Amino acid sequence: MQRRIRLGMVGGGQGAFIGAVHRIAARIDDQYELVAGALSSDPQRARDSGAALHLAPERCYSDYRAMAQAEAARADGIEAVAIVTPNHLHAPVATAFLEAGIHVICDKPLGISLAEGQALAALAQQKNLLFALTHTYSGYPLLRHARAMVEAGDIGELRLVQVEYSQDWLADAIAAGGMSEGNWHNDPQKAGPGGVLLDVGLHAYHLAQFVSGLTPQQVLAELSTFVPNRTLDDHVQVMLRYANGAKGTLWASQVATGCENTVRLRLFGSKAQLDFDQEQPNELWFTPQGGNRQLLRPGRVDSAAARHATRVPAGHPEGYLEAFAQLYLDAALRIRALQAGLPVPEEAGWLPTVTDGVAGLAFAEAVLRSHADGGRWTALADC
Repeated sequence: MQRRIRLGMVGGGQGAFIGAVHRIAARIDDQYELVAGALSSDPQRARDSGAALHLAPERCYSDYRAMAQAEAARADGIEAVAIVTPNHLHAPVATAFLEAGIHVICDKPLGISLAEGQALAALAQQKNLLFALTHTYSGYPLLRHARAMVEAGDIGELRLVQVEYSQDWLADAIAAGGMSEGNWHNDPQKAGPGGVLLDVGLHAYHLAQFVSGLTPQQVLAELSTFVPNRTLDDHVQVMLRYANGAKGTLWASQVATGCENTVRLRLFGSKAQLDFDQEQPNELWFTPQGGNRQLLRPGRVDSAAARHATRVPAGHPEGYLEAFAQLYLDAALRIRALQAGLPVPEEAGWLPTVTDGVAGLAFAEAVLRSHADGGRWTALADC
């Protein structure tokens, strides 16, 4: 029987939402054991956070560089690290662990600049290590089935792409200065040059690219900051042009009043339409041209991609945590293949990786350039 993969974590200490999500996701399929962490840069908080997770005291670090070096030197050191820090730390933390020969599972975005992302991609390739990026929504069974349908030609030639990610958690007024509002998300030094753009905007972009299989050639973008005293953008809208002549629109907002976590993708082809809303993740709507709207559900759709990402029988709902867990499962399959010197398993081939992260940063850079130029059509950099 294969043992669990030894996992470490940087960030995600007491009170951190996304760290807990990563830990739950890593345990759902029983492929990992959390054994070490630099859960905070504050030594006492790092110790307390580690103790709450039953980590050995000597493996509770307050410096990620020390953790990378110490764990790489141990016979029972970690084999993979989950990075759940603010954006500006993703690249330096990932670099430290890649240099130490440790696989990386990182929250998005990959970094805060395209140059950072490209350097990480080169390093991961040089070290022959997995670098997974947790674009959660690509783990849903029905979105994987949707991608399989697109690839099979079930919707015909793709003509229109519409993707939305809307929230309202930053819709309220803030005090002058505003740097503490939204924690680090409103601080350019920590969040990077984009607010909603580098947060949920990249999720929307990856989702559209993941399912459609298309990368836009050009974007025309406008960033907005609706709430006074906010430093970064809280709304973004983008028009997309694709090489095959398809058109697209993307909008992402954290001031969309009344929206909790609306992630919606609609693809319109010459033969049919696909429609998915992640607040109803067990429903995928398929509408053939001239035909009736059909509801597709997990456990009923028949594709290898959906079967691989479905854990329970039809009628038993799966959601966000299971989608997140799917990425950890696929990462485990790829890590074990690398350790054994085997090819990447076919069923784990759709795991978002550092390559997807670079593509997202190329999109973000083009959006920022388009906005700065007054909303002009701007080409994405080759990557």
